[in-house]
Amino acid sequence: MKKLLVLLAAGAATACVFASTVGASASTTTVSTNFPLDVVVFVPCAAGGAGELVELTGTLHDLFHITADGNGGFHVKQHDNPQELAGPGLTTGAKYQGNGVTQQEFNAKAGETQTFINNFRIIGQGPGNNFQLHENFHITINANGDLTASVDNVSADCN
Repeated sequence: MKKLLVLLAAGAATACVFASTVGASASTTTVSTNFPLDVVVFVPCAAGGAGELVELTGTLHDLFHITADGNGGFHVKQHDNPQELAGPGLTTGAKYQGNGVTQQEFNAKAGETQTFINNFRIIGQGPGNNFQLHENFHITINANGDLTASVDNVSADCN
């Protein structure tokens, strides 16, 4: 998760650099990259409810779509999804797979809106050891710099 947050910050920085180099005309850029991913996640419902650490390795596909509007504003959409993410439970050796999507969009100029949605699932063998993390985050800042809306919903469920 820490690596994912670093990637999100890098994406925002890339968007700012891109926006500062754009002249008066509108332009669009799309960048698609893959990163190796190695993450250890605690799955509380694994091992008969005792929980266990699961090491997942694979690839994170990262897609940035950046549009500068020619008036000093820009729109950024980022879409991340793990690919072939799998690994063992470090206590039981049970096999797990990880999947999901993280998506972020933001607009920036006089005011800003930002929406971040994360769905990450770890699917284990057998019943009762699947884990899902969900987050839905949104802020709106008006042209005066005032925060006018803020939502952050996080849930974690076993099934």
